[in-house]
Amino acid sequence: MIAAVTAVTDLPAVGTPMFLVLGEGVNVRSRLDSVDDDGTFTVTAPLETAGPGGIEPGGSLDVFWVPPRTRVVLSTHLVAASDEAPFRWRLAPAGPPRQSNRREYVRGGGGAAVRLATEDSEVEGALLDISEGGLRCWIDEPATLAPGDKLRATVALGAEGEIEASGTILTVREAPHGDPGQHVIATLDTAESVARMIRLYVMNWEISERRLRQDTGVL
Repeated sequence: MIAAVTAVTDLPAVGTPMFLVLGEGVNVRSRLDSVDDDGTFTVTAPLETAGPGGIEPGGSLDVFWVPPRTRVVLSTHLVAASDEAPFRWRLAPAGPPRQSNRREYVRGGGGAAVRLATEDSEVEGALLDISEGGLRCWIDEPATLAPGDKLRATVALGAEGEIEASGTILTVREAPHGDPGQHVIATLDTAESVARMIRLYVMNWEISERRLRQDTGVL
């Protein structure tokens, strides 16, 4: 716990957006909710979870936040996860924060048609967001998908065209807030040509989102 107490002074301000690294290329947006006197801190849990979401208490994960011109990474252990709304994860630093120059996968988009094909099944769904390293999608009916399953993902990215990539299922969870169906998170192994298409799609989506916020007066 000494490391946690030492590291806590280097955490950003409460309310700062943070990212939870659930797998290679899968960074889930979160937020720093509180910092405790014992050196632990609390973040919002991923929407797909009502608990640890595949990480048991004592398990390890990295979190990071993005000040201007850098990225700060903190290795942590999951101390506890709330089992009722509002869902929160309490984390303990496993060492001091460190700066990283590793390129961050930019995520965005949503609504595009997705097809996931495994050895045993094929399902269709709707994209929640995507990066060149992974995707999240919603399927409206339960399917025989499980963490660790290898898959082939096909995503229609509108004007950017259709992409195909192999990958691995990371998490399958019931949709949050009582919605029907399931949310699926998968990592993707993308060739550079496919990664470029995804980056262009996300960039155009971000531009459209900014214009929409400007038009509606939402900052």
